[in-house]
Amino acid sequence: MNKQVGMISTSAIIALVIIAALIIYGISGYNDLASQNQSVNSSWAQIQNQYQRRMDLIPNLVNTVKGEANFEKSTLSDVINARSKASQINMSPELLNNPEQFQKFQQTQGALGSSLSRLMVVVEKYPDLKTNAQFAQLMDEVSGTENRIAVARRDFNNTVQQYNTAIALFPKNIFAGIFGFKHKEYFQADVGAAKAPAINFNN
Repeated sequence: MNKQVGMISTSAIIALVIIAALIIYGISGYNDLASQNQSVNSSWAQIQNQYQRRMDLIPNLVNTVKGEANFEKSTLSDVINARSKASQINMSPELLNNPEQFQKFQQTQGALGSSLSRLMVVVEKYPDLKTNAQFAQLMDEVSGTENRIAVARRDFNNTVQQYNTAIALFPKNIFAGIFGFKHKEYFQADVGAAKAPAINFNN
């Protein structure tokens, strides 16, 4: 009888140790995924900051260009309309879990980047505007912002890759499913918003 009780006690202890180990591993796995998820959100916040900076620069840029006589209104309208469409999309982290909305976001930001590029091409026809100190300063800021956007997007994709890999590998994929950690979307390399407009005031 004592031998049976001892065996039951040993089995119970072993079972408790296994359960405790699973719980500890589960907590560790959850904490790791939560940390990586926060890293993705932090990288996304940096992208938000740079896109918002570009949005904020555009009204001043447009107003400066408007001061140039006979400037092509259609080019300005394209920039204004592209900015308006881009500003209508909420850049919350939830966007990363929605492929359709994320693609729409990339398209609107790409259109805005393309309209700024076209504006730079048209500016070449207006020597007085090219020598305008305020315009030159604004374009330096726009160019710098476009470069920072490209860097932020690259860093974001690297962070998302680490996160997506973590939630796909066994056994963390089990915890990812249990706790609702979902696949995040990447920025695509061919999106126009990742490319800085060509700016040349030397011609």
